[in-house]
Amino acid sequence: MTDTLAIHDGPSAVTAADDGIFDWPIITEEDEETALSVLREGRMSDTDITKRFEAEYADWQGTEYALGYNNGTASLQGAMYGVGVGVGDEVVGPTITYWAAMLPCLELGATPVFADVDPETLCVDPESVAERVTENTAAIVVVHNYGHPADMDAIMEISRDHDIPVIEDVSHAHGGQYNGEALGTIGDVGAMSMMARKSFAIGEAGMLVTDDHSIYERAVAYSHYSRHSEVLESEDLAKYAGLPFGGKKHRMHQISAAVGRVQLEYYDERMAEIQKAMHRFWDRLEDVPGLRPHRIESEGSTMGGWYAPKGIYVPEELDGLPVERFAEAVVAEGSQCRKGCNSALHEHPLLDDADIYGHGTPTRIANAARDVRETDTDLPAAEGIQERCFAVPWFKQYRPEVIDQHAAAFRKVAENHEALLETA
Repeated sequence: MTDTLAIHDGPSAVTAADDGIFDWPIITEEDEETALSVLREGRMSDTDITKRFEAEYADWQGTEYALGYNNGTASLQGAMYGVGVGVGDEVVGPTITYWAAMLPCLELGATPVFADVDPETLCVDPESVAERVTENTAAIVVVHNYGHPADMDAIMEISRDHDIPVIEDVSHAHGGQYNGEALGTIGDVGAMSMMARKSFAIGEAGMLVTDDHSIYERAVAYSHYSRHSEVLESEDLAKYAGLPFGGKKHRMHQISAAVGRVQLEYYDERMAEIQKAMHRFWDRLEDVPGLRPHRIESEGSTMGGWYAPKGIYVPEELDGLPVERFAEAVVAEGSQCRKGCNSALHEHPLLDDADIYGHGTPTRIANAARDVRETDTDLPAAEGIQERCFAVPWFKQYRPEVIDQHAAAFRKVAENHEALLETA
């Protein structure tokens, strides 16, 4: 292959047709027929199919309970209410994440406190979490970001030391493992999105999983009123049965549940192929300067889902070439790449000065015992992360000839980065 970069009118590294290698989810006649059966029978707002899906998902996940939701955001709020988050409490979690991991606590009257991330895992930094824990901390939120398991040993040590429940957001990491334990089962409760682009994709849906009956019971009480009579046993909850405690209806749509049952049957097999494909891609780039794989390689731990996969960028090894310019050149070679990851939540004005609910003061600190915005000044990794990570292709099929060409595009650009510096 010539060394002339495609962005400089050289030949593209990627010439093979994709032929569906990036298509997701995989929808078959079985998925279509099960969805149509719900439509034909007029059972879209019932719960019988959803309950079967929940039972199967709990068995697959390895938990006592699973509770279906209309989306992942709702499941995360259910988890927060389930562990007891309320007015005046603080919830500590990562600033680099999708907003749904943290913002649902605002409606509960709680305050999000943002911790830094580990620049290699892109998950919340346990040391930063520990620095932000106070007597008002009611929950720690951990996001297994872009499929990479967080450092759960360190997080659970903080949890035990301070008696603080842990919520695992598994939206990016369905089926992942940490030291032999399923992600979502290590903390007190797991919650996850199952929207159309996630690795476990069933349209628009979410799921809560836990072994703790009290968390499950409170989650049902909050937004699953039609199931109160079956689930609510505690006297302080049962006496209010019949109306949703949160004034919400979060139940999963039965078409999503029906499709979920089919997708679950094939998920492990399909994910094994994704694992094989993504590891091949990164294996082909093992010795390339400036590029590091965003994957876990310790025994007993696996990437879950590989949702929105990333790489770690080391500009110092490429003479300071900006990641944006690197990504532009990779795209010109026929592959997929873009700079950065989720924006830092603490930098958004909504979480600095917005009075969302008419409290007369910024909603984030309306019920807080302190101005937690002062802790936003010590997040060094988060503030530089956009220049030190990049998106890579998410392969859904193991087709070495295609994967290798995409890897060659990244290698070609990195090894010829000086040409980009000359034309920057």
